[in-house]
Amino acid sequence: MNARLVLDGVTCVRGGRTLFEGLSFVLDEGGAALVTGPNGAGKSSLIRVAAGLLQPVAGVVTVEGERALLTEAAALDPELPVAKALGFWSGLDGRRDAAEAALDAVGLSHLAPVPVRLLSTGQRRRVGIARVVASGAPVWLLDEPANGLDHAATAMLGHLISEHRLNGGIVVVATHLPIHIPGAHGVVIGEAA
Repeated sequence: MNARLVLDGVTCVRGGRTLFEGLSFVLDEGGAALVTGPNGAGKSSLIRVAAGLLQPVAGVVTVEGERALLTEAAALDPELPVAKALGFWSGLDGRRDAAEAALDAVGLSHLAPVPVRLLSTGQRRRVGIARVVASGAPVWLLDEPANGLDHAATAMLGHLISEHRLNGGIVVVATHLPIHIPGAHGVVIGEAA
């Protein structure tokens, strides 16, 4: 994978409030950053800045490789069966055939024919993770990926992150829940979590 993420002197202001200032780090292939801090400190804003959805007021973000974003909203059509909803997104990424393997990776292939609206919170989160996996993007930007996940699903998430990194991918995880990511660069936003 060809992947690199550089934040150089990045400052983010939302609603007239400076969330973080002069933030810099570099992630090369296999790298990870674990972003922590209290609610409202700017963790999600940092993910959005890295995704290119929010412009910093100062500094530069440089990205090599496609990005896949996981946020609270899974952006899945609630009326479609899980496989078709996921297939829509993987089709946009030019990887329609990746949906089935991604559902298998998150342990939900048995729910492929079930409408998204009938999934539990944790199951929806796992389908969102499957969307990231199916994208084939080398840069994963995960905002609170463990929300709604039980212990086994959190371990599965950790395994997927490890595999992605071993294959040269980059992962940025913003979380208030404990997620074990060996060797991750720690980024604390606001006060210590």
